[in-house]
Amino acid sequence: MYSPHRRKFLSYLGATLATPFILSACGSSSNSAPASSSPRGLVNNETLNRNSSAVFDYSIASGDPTPSGVILWAHIAEQAYRPQQALIFQVANSDTFSDDALVLEGKVPALEINRLTDFTVHVDLDGLLPASNTRYFYRFVYDNTVSRTGRCKTTPADGESIEKIKFAQLNCQDFSNGYYNALSLVADDDSIDFVIHLGDFIYETGSDLRVEGQPFEDRRIELPSGALVAMDLEDYRTLYRAYRRDPMLQRAMENHTWIITTDDHETADDCYWDYERDTLGAPEHPYTTDPQFGNSAALLTQLKLHSQQAWYEYVPVRASLNLNASHPHQALTLYRDFRFGGLVELFMTDTRSYRSPHPCGEKSLFQRYLPLCDLNQVEQSLYGPKQRDWVMNGLSDSSCQWKVLGNQTFMGRLGIYLQENKQQVVQVDAWDGYSAERRWLMEQVKTQNIENLVVLTGDLHSTIASYLKEEYDNQPISEENPPLGVEFMAPAITSASLGNEILKNNPEMVKEKLLQSMAYLLVRGSNVHIRYFDSVNHGYSTVEFTPNYCEWRAYKVDKDVLDETPKRTQITAYRKYPDRALLQHMSPKRF
Repeated sequence: MYSPHRRKFLSYLGATLATPFILSACGSSSNSAPASSSPRGLVNNETLNRNSSAVFDYSIASGDPTPSGVILWAHIAEQAYRPQQALIFQVANSDTFSDDALVLEGKVPALEINRLTDFTVHVDLDGLLPASNTRYFYRFVYDNTVSRTGRCKTTPADGESIEKIKFAQLNCQDFSNGYYNALSLVADDDSIDFVIHLGDFIYETGSDLRVEGQPFEDRRIELPSGALVAMDLEDYRTLYRAYRRDPMLQRAMENHTWIITTDDHETADDCYWDYERDTLGAPEHPYTTDPQFGNSAALLTQLKLHSQQAWYEYVPVRASLNLNASHPHQALTLYRDFRFGGLVELFMTDTRSYRSPHPCGEKSLFQRYLPLCDLNQVEQSLYGPKQRDWVMNGLSDSSCQWKVLGNQTFMGRLGIYLQENKQQVVQVDAWDGYSAERRWLMEQVKTQNIENLVVLTGDLHSTIASYLKEEYDNQPISEENPPLGVEFMAPAITSASLGNEILKNNPEMVKEKLLQSMAYLLVRGSNVHIRYFDSVNHGYSTVEFTPNYCEWRAYKVDKDVLDETPKRTQITAYRKYPDRALLQHMSPKRF
């Protein structure tokens, strides 16, 4: 229980904490005390203005949990901003926020809310919440207007015995390509403990306003620059504002605590780090391709800095953004890890900020996706040396039963046999283009006997269940030839899939099930480590860890019609036991 003495102590401590807020005592915390509406704390419940959207226009969110805290996030609408107005936050055991339910409250000083960070606020409560593995309610109050109520959750503490932990697994939510019905289902699922988002939270593209009759006219975005892709900080901010305005995304972020990383579209399609010029590599961006910009290293570096700043501003992340940094690698570090008792350790990686250029060149799409060169170049890296050491040391040192990598692009091999014993890899933007580093990583996993490795992946707009191997020959996985781990790729929330594009352009050519069957047989025939493949359906996944098993389920959710009461269909499920090499397929075969 959170005692009055602890609360009073924290109120004194708040003045000396290195945080941009001040804690305040707020009345008795005794559960037996009668509820009171008197203003014993910072807020009088009876006088609050409930028109939350007028002030908190993108609602509220929480992220990056610890055993004793989370990051709370809010945005103040520019028209509601008052230069001398502080922001109040409250955390409680009940959504009534009565005096007896309050756990913590405090103020963010007015000086911390400003145009420099686009009126966004991050409040770090690490070390301040009294109970681990506990769900709390939280809210903000600004100029006497109260936000909607959010729910946040702390992680289990080290050594704490837990029966299970369940995550939603999300990625690739192109706002202009469909509706977030999947996120509505995530918002309402109380069995989910935390949400893992693996990147492409936004797409850098605006809408071509010259083209009429697009399928999602109500979701078109016009960038201030007038360009079709983000060119500067204000363009990126405009994109985040459009995405964060979506009511289904708002509810999902209100109701769960998120852990988020980035992929390429938060900056630019197929981006990487150009080490030769020490700048962002963005092969499709106008700064690279348009002669008027001269492939300017300075403009590309600034583009990366702007994308980092906008991402930091608009997601609930525990990170430090250095606005004075002139180099992106000094401005923001976003790879980080999370422990959930002794059961799960999650390593959220960043495979875009430090990755080497594509192995076969950048001049054409074919060079970036098809292997026209040697793919075993030892200097090729997705992680960069510092992050690679962090990943491997973390896996080696982890005492948790399950070790989980939050990963962006497909880690396994994805190829097609063109003739006997000769395989054509189909995407070197993924780990297939960085196979030497992949082999090194898997060698370390094998040599150091790292057990129960699970990789959670996004990016490819497909649903995949696969094994991890040291060498991706076509020898079948068995108890005698065990894998080194498993990989699960969640379907995209809305982003266009290969199957959707074929069906859209050839509506009479094939039926959906025939297309799925052909793709499945083609991929499975050439990649025996892949147990399931679906490149048509959209939706999301969940993954649940217990001491006895890891269970992954993928769901199909329609994105094409806005649905206030969406339905989901389970399309596959797998269970992995810690003492067994093989996955158990838990749903009927679809093909």
